[in-house]
Amino acid sequence: MAAAKQDEGEKLRLAEEGEEEMESEEGGQQRQQGDGSSEESGESSSEEDDKECEVEIQRLEEQLSINAFDYNCHVDLIKLLRQEGELERLRHARQKMSELFPLTEELWLDWLKDEMKFAESETSGRETVYELFERAVKDYICPEIWLEYAQYSIGGMGEKGGIAKVRSIFERALTAVGLHMTKGSAVWDAYREFENAILGSIQPMAGTVPSSEQQQLLNDQLDRMRTLFKRQLGVPLLEMEATYAEYVDWSEEPIADSLINNYKKALAQVKKYKPYEEALLAAETPKLAEYQAYIDFEMKEGDPARIQLIFERALAENCLVPDLWAKYALYLDRQLKVKDLVLSTHDRATRNCPWTVGLWKKCILAMERHCVDHSTIVETFEKALNAGFIQATDYVEIWQSYLDYLRRRVDFTKDSSKELEELRAAFARALDYLKQEVEERFGESGDPTCSIMQNWARVEAGHCNNMQKARELWDNIMTKGNSKFANMWLEYYNLERAHGDIQHCRKALHRAVMCTSDYPEHVCEVLLLLERIEGTLEDWDTAVQKTEMRLTRVSEQRAKAAKKEAIVARQEEEKAENRKKSRAEKKAKKVKKAKPGDKRKAEEEDEEDEEWGEEAAEQPSKKHKGEDELEDDENDEMETEIGLFGRSTTSRAQTSAKPKPKPKPSTTKEPPKIPHDTNKDNITVFVSNLPFNMSDPDKQLRNVFSSCGEITDVRVIYNNKGTFRGYCYVQFTDEKSALDALKIDRQEMNGRPMFVSPCVDKSKKPDFKVFKYSTALEKHKLFVSGLPFSCTTEEVEKVFKEHGTIKQIRLVTNRSGKPKGLAYVEYENEAQASQAVMKLDGTKIKDNTIQVAISNPPMRKHPEALETAQFNRPMMPRQIYGARGKGRTQVSLLPRSLHRQSAPAATKTENGTPQAQSGSLPGGEGEPQKMSNADFARLMLRK
Repeated sequence: MAAAKQDEGEKLRLAEEGEEEMESEEGGQQRQQGDGSSEESGESSSEEDDKECEVEIQRLEEQLSINAFDYNCHVDLIKLLRQEGELERLRHARQKMSELFPLTEELWLDWLKDEMKFAESETSGRETVYELFERAVKDYICPEIWLEYAQYSIGGMGEKGGIAKVRSIFERALTAVGLHMTKGSAVWDAYREFENAILGSIQPMAGTVPSSEQQQLLNDQLDRMRTLFKRQLGVPLLEMEATYAEYVDWSEEPIADSLINNYKKALAQVKKYKPYEEALLAAETPKLAEYQAYIDFEMKEGDPARIQLIFERALAENCLVPDLWAKYALYLDRQLKVKDLVLSTHDRATRNCPWTVGLWKKCILAMERHCVDHSTIVETFEKALNAGFIQATDYVEIWQSYLDYLRRRVDFTKDSSKELEELRAAFARALDYLKQEVEERFGESGDPTCSIMQNWARVEAGHCNNMQKARELWDNIMTKGNSKFANMWLEYYNLERAHGDIQHCRKALHRAVMCTSDYPEHVCEVLLLLERIEGTLEDWDTAVQKTEMRLTRVSEQRAKAAKKEAIVARQEEEKAENRKKSRAEKKAKKVKKAKPGDKRKAEEEDEEDEEWGEEAAEQPSKKHKGEDELEDDENDEMETEIGLFGRSTTSRAQTSAKPKPKPKPSTTKEPPKIPHDTNKDNITVFVSNLPFNMSDPDKQLRNVFSSCGEITDVRVIYNNKGTFRGYCYVQFTDEKSALDALKIDRQEMNGRPMFVSPCVDKSKKPDFKVFKYSTALEKHKLFVSGLPFSCTTEEVEKVFKEHGTIKQIRLVTNRSGKPKGLAYVEYENEAQASQAVMKLDGTKIKDNTIQVAISNPPMRKHPEALETAQFNRPMMPRQIYGARGKGRTQVSLLPRSLHRQSAPAATKTENGTPQAQSGSLPGGEGEPQKMSNADFARLMLRK
């Protein structure tokens, strides 16, 4: 019975299980039917993602085929391939990048971890990983990579010679990073743990007596552990007190006095180094200033190993700083002079900063100094040419270095040799390269004085005795625009004097006398000195006659130029005097028209404008609608105060047929004037370039400058009609607040940059100038032109941030705030700027083709240079353009018949500049021929 019940229970259980299985199958079918559409959509979306990734990968690979030095493009490609799991393509991409650039610690660790996964399934996988580790530790000093290398080698200690290899790697790691104060202890501890594990494996079993061989092995291992402790305790490391306590617990013997002394010395060193380490820990990346201070300290201490380590630590975080590489390489060249270390450092420097020509030059010198194979040096030079320098002169410098190296290889005692032919071929190639490659890219060869050609001529003349070739080269030099410079002729003369003959010297100096325009007296003196020593009487007479003629002509030209300068200076003085008279008359008219009670107020306003507006008067500003029309009257009077052919005429106010209607009184109330106290200039700032349409400048400026300190007064400058003139003065309670206010210079105010300058009385300091922008080459900043006028800062940033970290973007606008289609983009370093130039120059933004170049603003011209340029321009009759140039609204009072009559009096020179005919200037003084009243009447009545 019991068995039957058991069978029935078993059947029931099986039936229930069957029903559950059927229900689960039905539910699975229902879920499968219900989720079919979602699975299909998921598969299609994944396929679309894969296609997008593949398209992006192909785009990046194509971009790298165009520009292999695009660092960010390499990183993006590796990231995508790693995400997609494309092993072979990923290996190829990493290999290609590592050939061009040193890889960062993160890139190497990712690569090594990926290869370690596949090394287990491959026969020679472990050796491949070892090779990768060897390459990784050469790029930068990275304790993490060394630690990973040592730990990975422990996995192969079971192989033949495995333990010895692990110890060798640990010893190399200690040599490289064992002195690292913050991270070196990790390597020491890992080494001791490894040796301690070996010690545990050879310990005899409890209750057994070890043999003599086992005891010897045990003693050797204990000595090895003890030695490691002693070595570590003699090195200054952070938290070394814990290591000392661990050694005390481990050691069964009493601590030796020598070990205690070394430990105390290391602790004393830690105290000296600790402030620099703490400064590094507290500073933000890249910590360049802190590393510089640390390097200077180590250089004074003089320990080569620590100096090398601190340089390597600094370069690991500042690998794109050329000056740091140059300083490190210079130390190695002059102090350590270890061949492998010197050459590897120079190679890493050029790979990190390939755009810096100085590093390539030093690399070639170091390779020559350490007798590297000629083919390797040639290969290095070719890499330098493809590095993408940012100036034309950089290519000249690298060619000069390479040619100097080739010249030192030549044995000039032989008439002909392979090295000499190679040198000549290199000179010819250099000239072709500068003419074709460099000029096509930069618009200039970078060698205006033809220094490479000069050196070739010196080599041919001095070493090869080939004056014919040297003369051909110098003839080519002179045809490139250098014949007007005295120093070029004297260089050629000295070459002829040293290696040529007197006849060619004389010929060169005769040509120099006729062609030189900068210092003709000097070449004349040299010619006379030559004839005094070497020439005959006939040669002397010819030289004297030629030099006298030339110097007489030069004197006449200079006198004529001086006369023109004097005329222009006199005209400027007359114009200034007339301006003063016009202002005096204007002030007198105001006083007459003003009410008796307003006289004092007008005088006070004029005095205040003179005091406060001294700097503002020099700020150039455009006239706007609603501005004071009296200023327009003043401009018109000044433009017509010099009449036809330089004769004085009446002012426009006197000759006008109908008087100009008086301006309507302004409804805008002018704020009360506050007298300016020059003693408070140190607590006052001058704010300019403000929008003219500001509704309440006082309130807005107080809101802006309130963060700088307590404001005592904001003096807003208005014109006579009460219209804001775009500048004002902000006065604070203390000098610190004024200095803080200068820091917000260029802050935008209603869409245009606000200029904040010190308040300076220019009558007392006329030479004071504040120029906001750099006028030298800025290798980390780009100048962008051709932008659409509607382009915003955000749109520019979106395009340029793909190629580096942007520090600042500045759109250039005119005074009214309208964009000019220009911008300055500042990157963190030169490398990013260089890459952006190569990738973005000639690209399009909103259908506009932009031009991108390294920022190199022109130097500001001094007033003397501007005056000289004005003197050298051909003089035009003043009545054509007026005293300040022809304005857009200027009305010409000269009849058309006179315009037609005077037109033939001007001719064009070869360059198209109009000049007055000599016939119309009697006496050559530049004064036009005068006309009588009858002549003038006939011209007026002519039909």
